[in-house]
Parts: sequence; structure tokens; C-alpha cells
Amino acid sequence: MQDLEQILQEATTELTTLANVRALEEVRVQFLGKKGRLTDVLKSLGKLSPEERPLFGQKVNEVKEKLEALFEEHRTRLKKSAIDVQIKNETLDVTLPGRQSHIGSVHPINQTIAALAHIFSKMGFSMMEGPEIEDDYHNFVALNIPESHPARAMQDTFYFADGMLLRSQTSTVQMRALKNLPLPLRIIAMGRVYRRDFDLTHTPMFNQIECLMVDEEVTFADLKGILSLFLNEFFETDVSMRFRPSYFPFTEPSAEVDISCIRCRQAGCRICKGTGWLEVLGCGMVHPHVLKEAGVNSNQYRGFAFGAGIDRLTMLKLGISDLRSLFENDLRFLKQF
Repeated sequence: MQDLEQILQEATTELTTLANVRALEEVRVQFLGKKGRLTDVLKSLGKLSPEERPLFGQKVNEVKEKLEALFEEHRTRLKKSAIDVQIKNETLDVTLPGRQSHIGSVHPINQTIAALAHIFSKMGFSMMEGPEIEDDYHNFVALNIPESHPARAMQDTFYFADGMLLRSQTSTVQMRALKNLPLPLRIIAMGRVYRRDFDLTHTPMFNQIECLMVDEEVTFADLKGILSLFLNEFFETDVSMRFRPSYFPFTEPSAEVDISCIRCRQAGCRICKGTGWLEVLGCGMVHPHVLKEAGVNSNQYRGFAFGAGIDRLTMLKLGISDLRSLFENDLRFLKQF
């Protein structure tokens, strides 16, 4: 009996010193566990007389119930204390300003693509896509590019072992459009193209737009009118144009198009290299051989086509000097747009 009273007194004293629930559990096991102090006392039950055993067993149960009640009381107290500390440390002051959310923006290239799609859709042009992995026929043969042309060289085009290649221009969509769509037609094609270049103004992968219009009465004057509408709306200012004779295998006649510098207004600056003009695209009337290859009667139908680098248009409009900046994903750069 004295051992039971001592166990109860020691447990009561030790409970007052505990700081957390984990320590409480260790003490509970020490007194009430399978190998605890109370279990050791019960082992002496066999040494008592039959008359003493009921009294001793009753006393053991009383002590056990008191201990369990004490442990439960202290467990509740310690949990409440821990919650109070947590609430105190994690108090949210609703009067403080909120955390700033950093929201991303549309990439400059995608902004240009969206602007081009909007401009040409208003002029009645439909969007068309083509594969980036092309065959020699659509990338060269159908576009009247002879086998001796430099563009076919290994140093300019990315070839695969099976003879397929990464398209070097979005003009590859022309033949599919002419063969699969009813005439007359107006289409634009935008997408990635690939060439072996890498410097301030060239990358191995870049974006290009191709425009094609075929009808019975299409002239070079229509081409000039479409280009004027497109360039003025895209650059959001009145620009002057000039056409310089050029050569492209898939157009005849062909021309390079320059616009008046949108920065210096032809006064001469770093962007236009002091000339007052910026080269923006190549264009021309669709070559009769291309129309014939597509099964189109070149005596009845005529068309024009032009292509421009979307990345270059973006650089000119935003005043970006290094094309590689558009592909390096530097957030400090992209946040400006």
C-alpha cells in the first residue's frame, strides 16, 4: 500500500515539471506501461493472503484511475499551451499590405504573332499550318529551287539521315495550299523555321510568316496595297516603302521591301545604320512554274507571296538590338514587355 501511495505522489510531482506532450508520454509509459512501476507492484499480488488480495487489487485500480486522470488532465493542458504558443507566433496582422503577386506576361514573339493574325484576319486571310519536318519536294522542288541553289547545301539546311529536313522557310505551306484549297485563296502561315546561322541578328531557329494570295486579277499593285496596310498597322505609324529588285526562285518578279526607319524618321540612326531605311521582308509574284507544279492554270490565275521574319519584326518594333535576347528567357529582359 505504501508503494502505491509513493507511486501516486511521485507521478503527481513529476507531471508538474513536464513541458510538452512527448515528455508526458514518456512519463506515462514509465508509470503505466507494460513494464512500468504500477505493473511491478502488481507482481507482488501473489505473495498476499486471499483476504488481502481484494483490498490490494481495489487500491491498485484506484491508483491507476487517478494516474490516468492526471495524465489526461496534463495532456489537455499541454496541448492547449502548445496551441496558444503557435497562435501567438503565427498571428496574422490583416492590416499589413498583401504580398505582391508576380504575374507573367505574353512573350514578345507571341505578342507579334497575335498582332499579325489579327491584322491579316481583318483583310480576309485564313491561317494555315504546315509540318516543321519537311521533305525535299515541298521545301525545294515545289518552290522552283534548283539542285545547284546554295540553300540546299549542308551548311545552310538541317538534314536528317533519311533525307528529310527541318524546313528552312514557311513557303513550304504554299504548295499544300495551292493543291488542297479552292481558288481564289488568301492564306498566311506562321511558324518556326531552321537555318544554320547564329549571331546578333540570326539564330538556328526563328519564326517566319508567309502570305499567299491567288486570284484571277491579282497584280503587283495589290501586293503593294496589302503590304502598305499591314506595315502601317503593325508599326502603328505611317511608314514609307521602297521596293528593290531581288531574286527568289519561287517568285517573278521579286523584290526586297524596305520601310522608313520608325526610330529616326529617316534622319539616320544606329538601328538603320544611318541609311534611314530598314529591310523588313521579301516578296514577289508567284512564279508560273510554282503554279504549274500545283496544277494551277497560270494563264488564268496569278498571285503574290511575301515572307518576313517575325523575330525581326519584333526587334524593329520594340527596339531590340540582339535577337538572342528573345530566346534566352532572361526575366529581367522579358519583364520590359
